[in-house]
Amino acid sequence: MSQFFQIHPENPQKRLIKQAVDIIRSGGVIAYPTDSGYALGCHLGDKQAADRIKRIRKLDDKHNFTLVCRDLSDIGVYAKVDNTQYRLLKTFTPGAYTFILDATSEVPRRLLHPKRRTIGVRVPDNAIVRELLGELGEPIMSSTLMLPDETEPMTDPEDIRDALEKELDLIIDGGFCGMEATTVVNFTGDVPEVTRVGKGDPAPFQG
Repeated sequence: MSQFFQIHPENPQKRLIKQAVDIIRSGGVIAYPTDSGYALGCHLGDKQAADRIKRIRKLDDKHNFTLVCRDLSDIGVYAKVDNTQYRLLKTFTPGAYTFILDATSEVPRRLLHPKRRTIGVRVPDNAIVRELLGELGEPIMSSTLMLPDETEPMTDPEDIRDALEKELDLIIDGGFCGMEATTVVNFTGDVPEVTRVGKGDPAPFQG
């Protein structure tokens, strides 16, 4: 049975943030708000927790997890970024974008696309996420909270509780945070390529 924390979306309670991070560190899977719908998250190095997320979403091994980072300092550890890419990332983070980048050797192999060594990274514009990541001190391994056969991410913490109370260790109620998924921008080619249009404005990445 999962715990249910109501965390203030603008002034997150430190005590609850610490408890949430303890749950992540101890192998828990959490549902948490971002700037574009709710997401499922777990500790970066925890294979069992990642497998639980795959089971909940009925994902195959080709699914790319996303590293949710507090700021760009984390991105350099896990992804290869040249100066031009860095300037673009700096301009458009935090925000509702997922960036596909070439991964460094720091990224566990199971998180990578099986044919290409790429990783999705994102820096959400959300106070709860910022506090979680600040307390955790590393990225959260993450996947949009979209149930099998659904086309939209889940947005209501009470609905999440009804559907997944027995599957999760913690549900964070951070209020409504939008229904659109992120805009996905692939940086692994010669020029940026928008592969999914979502909440983030795609125009800056379209030549």
